[in-house]
Amino acid sequence: MNAASPTTIPTGLARVRLWWEMTRPRVLLLVLFTGVPVLGMSAGGWPSLTTALAVLVPTALTGAACSTLNAWVERESDARMARTRQRPLPAAAVAPHEALGLGLVLSVVSTALLAWVGGPVAAGIGLGTILFYVLVYTVWLKPRTPQNIVIGGAAGATTPMIAQAVIDGYVGISSVFLFLLVFLWTPPHFWAIAIFRKREYEAAGFPMMPSVVGDAATRRQSMVYTVLMVLLSVIAVPLGLLGPGYGLIALLVGLWFIGSVWRSIRADDPAVDYGVFRASIVYLFLLCGGMLLDRALLAGLA
Repeated sequence: MNAASPTTIPTGLARVRLWWEMTRPRVLLLVLFTGVPVLGMSAGGWPSLTTALAVLVPTALTGAACSTLNAWVERESDARMARTRQRPLPAAAVAPHEALGLGLVLSVVSTALLAWVGGPVAAGIGLGTILFYVLVYTVWLKPRTPQNIVIGGAAGATTPMIAQAVIDGYVGISSVFLFLLVFLWTPPHFWAIAIFRKREYEAAGFPMMPSVVGDAATRRQSMVYTVLMVLLSVIAVPLGLLGPGYGLIALLVGLWFIGSVWRSIRADDPAVDYGVFRASIVYLFLLCGGMLLDRALLAGLA
């Protein structure tokens, strides 16, 4: 089934809303939130609001470019999945050439802004993220290997590195720590929804892990990544990146999320896996929130 050819293209604010929808703003918010703690972990402490916006705006545009170009590439496969067929491109509300143009403009603008506010390192990471996400993950890995989300998850984890490159001019241990954290978080997050939506991914032609190795094996692999992620999250305290208050939060929410994955293994029920998917989002928000609280308290005591 191919995406339908557009007939009546919305204009004005309706068209802008469709552009906004193609950037997947809810995903964008989550991705941006993973970069905010780095602002408080930077060499100079919390930056001014102007500096923070100078970091977050071009970073958001980078993520928007990734999502828009991904939507253009996957418009036909999206039309074969119930959860995506109402998106602007498969629903024929936006013409493919318009989505491609928007994605390219966002790519150029985000890279130029990162070069302006952060220099070549930040711009290079931003552009590299777009190219990796679109060409390596979307075009090459996703239709070919069940390890697509493991390798491709690197693209969704670069926000902290972009942020530190803008603030400090380099990529240091704090942003690498957050990069690895999000990298390990990605498989249990996406494999949970891949189990819940397994038939749809199969109809779209994607060899997701549950379809290749089975649901049970996928859940066990998710547990491995989850345990590694929780261990990494608490290592930030002895490394001196974050304080003991954060460490307690990381341990508690980590054990809670491990319990969610364990319940999915015991239940063998896709509905429980959907609960893991939702829990993973809550976990990441709580973990990053703990980091922000730790940095805010430190700044208040300074």
